[in-house]
Amino acid sequence: MNASICSIKTPAKINIRLKVTGLRPDGYHELVSIMVPVELFDILLLQIADRGRIKISCKGFEVPTDRNNLIHAAVRSFETKAGIRYGVSVKLTKNIPVAAGLGGGSSDAAATLLALNRLYGNPLSEQVLHGLAVKIGADVPFFLNPRPSLATGIGDFLQPLSIWPEYWYVIVTPPIRVSTSWVYENLKLELTTGEYDYIVNALKNEPFVISRILENDLEKVTSASFPVIQTLKKLLKDAGAEGALMSGSGPSVFGLFSSREKAVSAKSSVMSMNVGDVFMVRGKGI
Repeated sequence: MNASICSIKTPAKINIRLKVTGLRPDGYHELVSIMVPVELFDILLLQIADRGRIKISCKGFEVPTDRNNLIHAAVRSFETKAGIRYGVSVKLTKNIPVAAGLGGGSSDAAATLLALNRLYGNPLSEQVLHGLAVKIGADVPFFLNPRPSLATGIGDFLQPLSIWPEYWYVIVTPPIRVSTSWVYENLKLELTTGEYDYIVNALKNEPFVISRILENDLEKVTSASFPVIQTLKKLLKDAGAEGALMSGSGPSVFGLFSSREKAVSAKSSVMSMNVGDVFMVRGKGI
């Protein structure tokens, strides 16, 4: 073991596009999605502790600190695969809203795998870590190396995008939580074909027009029960966003801005409406 303590920042993500393309026999949905990490971070401080125990503490947004936290699953998964059984203490600073469509829990799980692997001298290869991540959750593999990517499969096949425009994002998370499983259970499948080729071609277009690819099949499910989604999209567009969309299964909604100045102005405008937590962040490039 090279060290006994490790600190790691773990980003949120947004889905620029999310199309459901199939349903697998195991119940998972096949997707094509553009995923972009943004500079809104949780912070994990991991320390090797008493043998066998996993202790999670949290400040910021409230999350479970028991087996219901994906950090717990990540620790057990790593220890089993690596043949290691020490205890782990995790202090989590939770800055990413919970059950919000921003992938915070998945990001924390991926960060846990990376931190433990670093602490123990990298006993597991990237390929093995990817396999563990897939079993923990569909979004977890993305956060092992978060960069703008085209995701297929259940989100586990990731193709980095060689070029992604530099945007600022204003993200609004209303004071509701949305269960991803509930959204998928209520999704009426109208499967898209040719989606991969459509995205690849759209990304090649000059000039690139972001509004042509902003679409999320899950939005109609969430917004049917929570009309605030459409309200937030309108607020962001009225504030000057080039486009607005719900991320993941929601309820967070983001607007895209070509400059920091425009994003600052929009954030101020939206915050005055008192509609929830508002963040202004930059997208993480490659």
